[in-house]
Amino acid sequence: MEGSRGSIAFFTTYRPPVPLDIFSCPVPPSSSEDEFPLTDGLSYNSNGQAIPLAVLKTILRRPNLASEAIEADIESGRLTGLIFVSERENHLETLQIALRFNDSPSEVKVFSLADVYGADSFNGVRMEDSGCFGGGYKVGSEIVDHSLIYVSTKEPVQDRRSPWTVVYKTNLSTGETERLTPPGKFDLNPSVSQSGKKIAVASFEGKAWDGEVEDLQTDIYVMNVEKSPSGLGRKRVIVNGGWPTWGGDKFIFFHRKVGEVWGVFRFNISTHETIRVTPEEVNAVTPAAIDETRVAVAVFKEKVGKLENIGLSKERNEKQIRHIEIFDITVPEKSEQITQKIRPRVDHYNPFVIDGGKRIGYHRCNVGLLQNRDEIQRNFHEFQSPVEDVGLFRVSGAFPTISKDGSKLAFVDNEFKEVWLADSQGLRIVLKKESENNFFSPMWNQNPDKDTLYVCMGPSFHPDEPLQIIAIPNVSSGASNPVMLTEGSDFNNAFPSTNPEGTKLVFRSTRGGGDKRYKNLYIMEDATVGENGGELTRLTKGDWIDSQCQWSPRGDWIVFSSTRHKPTEDVPEKDHELDPGYYAVFLIKASDPTVVVRVIKSGYDIAGHVNHPVFSPDGRSLAITADLAAVSVDPVSLPLFLHSVRPYGDVFTVNIDPDDIYKNEDVEKFCRITHSRYENSTPTWTMFSINDIEEQWHLLLKDAFAPPVSHAHEDGGVAWHMSGHLCPKKKGR
Repeated sequence: MEGSRGSIAFFTTYRPPVPLDIFSCPVPPSSSEDEFPLTDGLSYNSNGQAIPLAVLKTILRRPNLASEAIEADIESGRLTGLIFVSERENHLETLQIALRFNDSPSEVKVFSLADVYGADSFNGVRMEDSGCFGGGYKVGSEIVDHSLIYVSTKEPVQDRRSPWTVVYKTNLSTGETERLTPPGKFDLNPSVSQSGKKIAVASFEGKAWDGEVEDLQTDIYVMNVEKSPSGLGRKRVIVNGGWPTWGGDKFIFFHRKVGEVWGVFRFNISTHETIRVTPEEVNAVTPAAIDETRVAVAVFKEKVGKLENIGLSKERNEKQIRHIEIFDITVPEKSEQITQKIRPRVDHYNPFVIDGGKRIGYHRCNVGLLQNRDEIQRNFHEFQSPVEDVGLFRVSGAFPTISKDGSKLAFVDNEFKEVWLADSQGLRIVLKKESENNFFSPMWNQNPDKDTLYVCMGPSFHPDEPLQIIAIPNVSSGASNPVMLTEGSDFNNAFPSTNPEGTKLVFRSTRGGGDKRYKNLYIMEDATVGENGGELTRLTKGDWIDSQCQWSPRGDWIVFSSTRHKPTEDVPEKDHELDPGYYAVFLIKASDPTVVVRVIKSGYDIAGHVNHPVFSPDGRSLAITADLAAVSVDPVSLPLFLHSVRPYGDVFTVNIDPDDIYKNEDVEKFCRITHSRYENSTPTWTMFSINDIEEQWHLLLKDAFAPPVSHAHEDGGVAWHMSGHLCPKKKGR
């Protein structure tokens, strides 16, 4: 039964709250009037590619599209096509086909690949990306069928910290699909040569993902679109390159990071010569070749710096805004600016070529939805779940928590300065600070009769700074009288969770952690008064980090994330300038802290991150956020690819034995719940189904709300918010 084991809620970081959409403009453009949209404007749309006219004719022959138009519409220019990524189907990031009818007024119709080619190849929970087209060339007297080449994460992978990204080919005449990436290998960003015969991919082949979240240092391989008796002829042609794109059949453009600067290069297939196309002082990424010498790229003169505090926003100068420019290798050191002439204060991403370079496409935030800088409406999103009896939805706020009786939902806003409550009385703020980065990780008392919400107050991700735990009793009544539960201005205390009776509270603290501020678990024996007259019991002790703890629904165990099995030698303080991880999930017996079992690790060497574990309401599973599936796209192509502290990855579940703690040691099998190019984190698990009509707040899954946000520009542009979110700016700031 759907949702019989309840629902998992989570939030997504690095995904802009202003929806992305796809546009194009002529080369050269003169003003914003030259730009027009390529989709119907619904949902989030990105990573588009124009459908060649011959391919579009093949697609139109499919039974479900045959009545939409005729070939003469394509030949006359009345009908054009686009393949692109959209979140419109169950909020999965999947490929769609847009048919644009260039009438007056114009009309766009969007079809899923399942609509056109059936659900045999296009179903289930997955992420799809990088649609492009091959075939259409002659072999003897026969023409090879056109095919769609794309990336999908649909095939489960049980190896830890391994990508799931595989390149597939779907015959556009028959609908038959085959895997092109060899077994055990994983590829990104396929590109097809002008003749339709060759595919270039950025591949992880021959290397393991090591936690890198900006410069993947993939290699580029080339293979045939069609198999011969000897196979696809796959071979490596470029070491350390990403985002390949063909200039004819003889050249491959690609991006690569050299030192601290990204550049676009051109590789000659025949001579193996590689030359730099873009200037050394300019960051240039995600190339789209126009021909053998010209290439459209996304450029930014300066990177946005990493801020120490997650949640702090920063106004950017013009050099930090990403724009589309065209470079010609025959005219070095010069470029043709494209999007600067249209929306100079808006970021533009991942260009693609239309009509031989007469137009350039790209995606950007659909700032038209700002409606003269009014507040943006953000919805809660119900997702397709890969687990039949577990529901799934995303909360447009951080650290969601749901009361045990399912009647109340709380979370913090994306700037970490407001605590929000949703219940039968509606949606409202119950705690607020004027400055950012003040609240995180709210948690309900497990006893719903107490109507108490706990909140961490202070800057997140700063172990050297004070962080306190407060309780808000009778929070639903509107009586906001927070009670400070922790004492000691020097301690960093966080992640409160009560026992089922609601009388005790476990949390993590740096007290007793010495100069290195190690963190261990403690129990407040009185969850009402905390340290103010109540006793404190130390649960764990060691020179490591124990954190992100939660008490089980039965009260016998506590789950937490810990670095206690981190190697003692040859481990760097930083890994790729981030927290090196070595987080694993453990269970500890609440009544006997000598009983501790490691449940799940990230890599087989326990490197990586398995964080924010929570129990299912029946105690038979854990939900976690983890990097078990590595990365699913080239991070530099995303709206924000800086990571404040660590990569979160996706949401996963593991099943456990609720009766025998020792049977849960190093559980091997896991289930990937979410598939995203962004990062899904901090899950919570409620016993109630999304469709339980008795509860009121779930109606917000369909209704919109609008937390205040800031920092848009007068021309409709948006500024970065360093927690990974774009924020519209109110007029007059």
